[in-house]
Amino acid sequence: MSKVTESASSVRFQGDAIRIGQQSRLLLCASLFYFRIPRAYWRARMEQLRHLGYNTIDVYFPWNHHEQQEGAWDFEGERDVEAFLRTAAETGLWVVARPGPYICSEWDGGALPAYLLAREGMRLRDNDPQFLQCVAGWFDRILPLLRAFQEGEGGSVIAVQLDNELDFYNCSDPKGYIGALRDMALARGITVPLFACAGQGGLAEATGWAEGVAPACNVYADDRAPELEAKVLHYERLVRERGYPLLVTETNRSHYFLRRLLASGAKLLGPYLQVSGTDFGFTNATNNWGSPLAFLTSDYDFGGMISPEGEIREEGYEGRLLGRLIQTYGEALGEATVCTLEEAGWRLEGGNVGVARPQALRLRGGGYLATVTNLEDRDKRLVLCRIAGEAGTGQPRIAFTLPASRSMTLPLALPTSRFGVSGGCLESAGAELYLSADTDDGQALLFHAEGAASLALQLEEPLRWEARGAAVAYLDGRLIVEADGAEEMRCRIWLAAGGVLQLIVHSLDKALYVESIADTGDVLMGVRPTPRPPGQPVTEGWTMSVIDASAPIPGVDGPVRLTRADYLERVGIYRGYAWYEARLPSLQRQVAGVLIRQGSDVVSLYADGGYVGTAVPGGSDAYLAFGEPAVAERLQARVEIWGHSNFDDVLQPSLGLHAMKGLTGLTAVSQVHRLSGNWQMLRGPYLDSLALPVDAAVGDAWPMVSFGDWTSPDQPALECYRRSFTAAADADSWTLHFPELRVRARLYVDDLDMGEISPFDPYIRLDDLLAPGQTVALTVVMERARGLPRGPVLLYEGVRADEWSVCGADEATWHGHAERGRSEAVAVALPLELVPGDAAWLHLTTDESPGGLGWRVAVAGAGLKLTAFYAGRIVGRLWLAEEGTGPTMRGGDPASFYLPGAWREAAGGQLSLLLEAIDAGAPGRLSTVRFRAVTN
Repeated sequence: MSKVTESASSVRFQGDAIRIGQQSRLLLCASLFYFRIPRAYWRARMEQLRHLGYNTIDVYFPWNHHEQQEGAWDFEGERDVEAFLRTAAETGLWVVARPGPYICSEWDGGALPAYLLAREGMRLRDNDPQFLQCVAGWFDRILPLLRAFQEGEGGSVIAVQLDNELDFYNCSDPKGYIGALRDMALARGITVPLFACAGQGGLAEATGWAEGVAPACNVYADDRAPELEAKVLHYERLVRERGYPLLVTETNRSHYFLRRLLASGAKLLGPYLQVSGTDFGFTNATNNWGSPLAFLTSDYDFGGMISPEGEIREEGYEGRLLGRLIQTYGEALGEATVCTLEEAGWRLEGGNVGVARPQALRLRGGGYLATVTNLEDRDKRLVLCRIAGEAGTGQPRIAFTLPASRSMTLPLALPTSRFGVSGGCLESAGAELYLSADTDDGQALLFHAEGAASLALQLEEPLRWEARGAAVAYLDGRLIVEADGAEEMRCRIWLAAGGVLQLIVHSLDKALYVESIADTGDVLMGVRPTPRPPGQPVTEGWTMSVIDASAPIPGVDGPVRLTRADYLERVGIYRGYAWYEARLPSLQRQVAGVLIRQGSDVVSLYADGGYVGTAVPGGSDAYLAFGEPAVAERLQARVEIWGHSNFDDVLQPSLGLHAMKGLTGLTAVSQVHRLSGNWQMLRGPYLDSLALPVDAAVGDAWPMVSFGDWTSPDQPALECYRRSFTAAADADSWTLHFPELRVRARLYVDDLDMGEISPFDPYIRLDDLLAPGQTVALTVVMERARGLPRGPVLLYEGVRADEWSVCGADEATWHGHAERGRSEAVAVALPLELVPGDAAWLHLTTDESPGGLGWRVAVAGAGLKLTAFYAGRIVGRLWLAEEGTGPTMRGGDPASFYLPGAWREAAGGQLSLLLEAIDAGAPGRLSTVRFRAVTN
C-alpha cells in the first residue's frame, strides 16, 4: 500500500516553478562530491561555487563508501555526511541529495556493495524483496541524516533523488521499485520533493510514473546540436503537463550549453561534475567507455570549472556570468514560461544559417528574454525586428553582434521597476544585461556586447545625461543609447523622478572578470587567471625496496582454501588485490601456456614463481603463452579489482552490474589446436534460423573448406560447417575460441546445442562434454554476411589446476607493507627500470608546497602499473603503457595524481609508489616524476 502523503515541506516542485519558502528559484547546481574531495577543502570548494554564481550543489551518497564490509558502517572523518551537510547550509548552498541506492558516477559498482553480488537470485535495482531489504538498511543510516538537514529544518536539502538513470537498466518493474524507494523515504521522514532522473529520456522507464515522484531529465548532447531546443522543449511540455518543472539534473559543463537549456524552460540546471575530484582508494569503476572495456582513472575530471585540486579554470568565469544573469532577473526568471520569439513580438533577421532556434522566456511581471545562439565558429551580425502590428512605438530594429560559439540573452520590454527605476521600460537591448547593483545615487546596469550595440529605454524625459563611448538621443518618449563599441560605454542618466541610472556596456572579455560594482558605480575588476607553470622533475631522493611479486604480501587476509577457484566476492574480498595459488596435476607433456577462466580485472600470472604475463580479460577467458614450453607444478595469479562496473552492459562479461571479480579457473594448456582448416560445409536456404539442418549428419559429400571461407552471392547466407576433434588422453580441459567471429553463429557438439557464440565472450568450454580420447563432431551454423570476419578457430587443451587457495589485501594492508619496507629501501635515481613481472616500492619524502595546497604529480613511463600512497590513502592508480597497449583509461588524466596539502602532516611528507612491471615483452620503465605546486 502506498504511503504517499501531502508534503509538509517548504520546497515545492510545481509546473511553473521551483518554490523554496515563498520564493520562486532558478537553480544553478554543481556536482560536489564529498567522497572525492578531502574534508579539509569542503568549505573552500563550496565558497568557490558561491563566488562563481552557483546557488545549489548536487551530491551522491555512495552506499559502499559507508559500508565497506557488510554491517560495518562508517560516517566519521572523511565520511562525515553530517559535517558536509552542515557546511553546505552554512555557506548558503542548497543541496540536491542523491542517496541511490545506485548512483552510477563512475564509482565502484555504482556504489552498490559488492557483497550483494554474491547473493544468489538477487535482482539488483528492482522490486525484489531481498534487494529492498538490503536497501532499507542503507536508508536507515543515510536518510535520517538528510532528514535532519532538510530546508526549513535547520539545513538546506531541497530534494532527494531515488536511484539514478533507471532507464538505462532493464528493471522489470520500475513503478514498483521507485514506489518502494519512495515509501522508504517517506517513512524515514523525508518531506522535501522526491524525484527520479532519466538518463536517456525514458521518463516512464526511469520513474514508472510512481505517484509523488517528480520526473527529471539528464540531457547530454553536443554543445552545438542544432535540434537541442526542440528536444528540451518536448520534455518541458511533457513534465509541465504533469504538474512539474523541467529539472535537468545532469548535463554538459559548458555554460554555452546551459544557456540553451535555460532558454528552453529548465528550472534546474545541473551540469555534471563542475567540481572535479579524485577517486581515493580502490573506488575506481570499470565501464563501457572503451572498446568496449575501460578503466576509470583515479583523477575524476571531465574538464569542469574547478580542477580536482581546487584551481578555477576559465569556464568558472562563464559560470559566474550566467549566475549573475540568473540573479539579476530573480523570481521573474524563476517563474518564466517558454514562448517563441514571434510570440514575444519579434523576429530575427540577418541570416539564420548556423543559428539555433531562437527562444524567448516570458518573465513574470512583464518583459521577455530572447536567447540567440551561434552554432558556428564565426561572428554573425544579426538584427531583431519588432513584428508589425505588435504593441510598442514604431518598429525598432536591434542590430547586434553574436560572437562565434556564443549564446546571448537579450532583454525585451523589460520593466525597469525591477531595478528600482519606476515608470520605465528597457524596450530593447543589443547587449546582454548581466548585473545590476545599487549605487550611492541610484542604480547601475552592466551589459556586455561585442562591437556596436544599442539600448532603447522608455522613460520620462531625463533631466540630463552624460555619455562616453556612445551617442544618446531622446525621441518620442524613448532614450536611445548607441554604443560605438570602440571602448567601454558609460552613460549616466539623471532621472526626472530623482536618482541616477548608470548604463555600462563593455566587452565579454571584461564582463567575465568583473568582481563587483562599488557604491560609487565604479566597476571593480578581479585578477585574470594566468597559465600555470609546468611541474619540475624530481630525480633524486628516491629509495626503493623490491617485492616478491608472485607471493602474497605479509599481513594479507587469508588464505581461504577452496576445492575449486571462485569469484572473490564469494570469499569476502570486495576490493583491492588478491592472490590465487593452485597445483597443476602432472602432465605427460610440457605446458605451452595458461588459460585464465573468467578473469577480471587485472590478472598477473606466475608459474613456479616465474612471470608469464598480465591480462585484462574483461570477465572472459584469456590465454597467456609461455616463452618456451616448460614443466610447471604451481600457478600463482595476482589479481587486482580495478573496480566493479558502474553501468550494466552485455558487451563484455565484466561490464554487467552483477559481474564479479577474480577468476574461476586456470588451465595449463599443453596444446593450442588451430582448427580453421578442413571444415565440411553445407549451404541451405536463409530461414532466419540457426537451427541444425535436418541433413547435417550426412556430410561426406560436402565441400571441405576453411572455416567461413565459402564464397557465395547470397546475402545473407546460411552455412553449416562441421569437423571432428579427438581429445588427448592426458587432458581434462578443452575450450573453443572464436577470436574474430563477428557474424551470428551457433555451436553444436555431437548435435547438442551449445547456444549462440557471443562475439563479446567467444570462449566455449567443453570440459563437461568431452572425455580423454573421445572424438566429437563440432558443427557451427552461421548466418554469414560478406565482409564480416569469421575465423580463426582455436581449441585450448590441457589440465585444470586444483588445490586452490586465495587471500586478499586492502588499502590499509598495502600501506602497512609500504611503511615496513621503507627501512630496507636503498637509494635510486630516475629514470629506472624493472624486470618484467617484478614489483617494488619507491619512496620519497616530499617538501611542503609553496602555499601549502599540495602538489599535482605527473608521471611518465611505460610497461608499469603504479599505485600512489600518501597519508595512508591511495591517491592515484595509473597504468603507464605505450600507445595502443594496456586497457583504455577514461575519466581524467591517466598519468597524474594529486597530493592534498591538508594531508601532508598526516603523511609526514612520505609518498610511496607501488610499481608493477606488467609488460612481459619489455622492462617496466619509470622515466620522470614531475611536481607542480597547486595554486588558488
